[in-house]
Amino acid sequence: MTTESSFLRVLIVDDHELVREGLVGAFAREDATEVIGSVGTVAEAMAAYFEDRPDVIVTDLQLQDGTGLDIIRQVRHKDEKIGLVVVTMHSGDDQIFAAMEAGASAFVGKDAPSTEVVKAARHAAVSPRSFLCTGLAGAMMRRMSAESTRLSTREHEVLLLLADGQNAAAIGQQLYMSESTVKSHIARIYQKLGAQNRAQALVTAMRIGLLSSIQRPRE
Repeated sequence: MTTESSFLRVLIVDDHELVREGLVGAFAREDATEVIGSVGTVAEAMAAYFEDRPDVIVTDLQLQDGTGLDIIRQVRHKDEKIGLVVVTMHSGDDQIFAAMEAGASAFVGKDAPSTEVVKAARHAAVSPRSFLCTGLAGAMMRRMSAESTRLSTREHEVLLLLADGQNAAAIGQQLYMSESTVKSHIARIYQKLGAQNRAQALVTAMRIGLLSSIQRPRE
């Protein structure tokens, strides 16, 4: 692991030559940095890692013979101190969490300025086991929201019948449950959806995609 002011040796991995050249240029404009390699495959990246021992690897996700996550997992397993940066056009929540769980030090979208990649590389060299990503907070909030509103199969069945306007007694008859059991399911649905009543629960369920349509409830 290097210090923030020390010379930074970087390996760049991307299967598009223009992208590689752009990243090489971005690091060349910075003081105290050296691109020691620029390759396009997982195999080439691993060979360069063993031969040159860079301080930081900057890699795309999609490569011809695998993914950047393959590189990150293999290298992180061998080296806790190396910086590992993902730079990708696929910057959805799944990709962010996959990179973090694989052991990446930072995650940058390709739509970000090249200076952000350099900043991420410097962070990775100093704090290789932390995770820098501007979209992480939003991704975490969305994951927590999705987990907190996840309904069981039975609760979803009850929700669909609520959306059809049926009351607890009618739902119990259809699902072969007692009315009190149905009411317990309804209470848990309200709690998960942060709702106080049927109308609020149905609106929230539709907004987050648990329902495709809502019929007018029959009270």
